[in-house]
Amino acid sequence: MAARFLVHRYAKRGVLVKLRNGLYSLADHPPSELAVANRLYEPSYLSFEWALSYYHLIPETTYVITSATSRPTRVLTALDKTFEYHRVKASAFTGYEPVKVGGETVLIATPEKALVDSVYFSDLRRRLLNDRLDLRAVNWRRVEACARLFERPSLHERLRRLRMGRRE
Repeated sequence: MAARFLVHRYAKRGVLVKLRNGLYSLADHPPSELAVANRLYEPSYLSFEWALSYYHLIPETTYVITSATSRPTRVLTALDKTFEYHRVKASAFTGYEPVKVGGETVLIATPEKALVDSVYFSDLRRRLLNDRLDLRAVNWRRVEACARLFERPSLHERLRRLRMGRRE
C-alpha cells in the first residue's frame, strides 16, 4: 500500500508519468515511444505499417505505432501518442527480433514478417495495401515461411500477386 501511495504522490507532483494502470515512467527521462509500445501491452512486437515504414518498404511516416500481440486487439494512448495492437494467432506470433534503437532494445518484426502481417490484416479488412510498396529488398523465401504460419490460402495468393507487381 505504501508503494502505491508514493507512486500516486510522485505522479501528482509530476515526477512520474502514468502510461497506463500500473505502468509509470520518470517524467524527465521518459522511455522512447518504441520501448513504450513494447511494454504498454505485452506480449507485443512492432509490426504492420510502422515496421514497413521503419524498413523503408513504404515511403510514408506513420504517426500511429502499430504492433502485433497475442492478446485481444486494442488501441491505447500514452505520452500523447496512439498505439495500436492487432491480435495475431499464437502460431503466427513470431518473426520478430530484438533491435537496438536509440540505446534501447525493442522487439520489431523482420521486414518479411511485417509485410505478411500487413497483407494478412489488409485481407481480413478488405483494405488495399499501399500501391507504393518497395519490395526490392524483400526475401521472398522468408515471406513464404511467414505466410505459412497463418494457414490462409488467400494470403499466399495476395503475396504472389504482390511479388508479380499486380495490385488489387
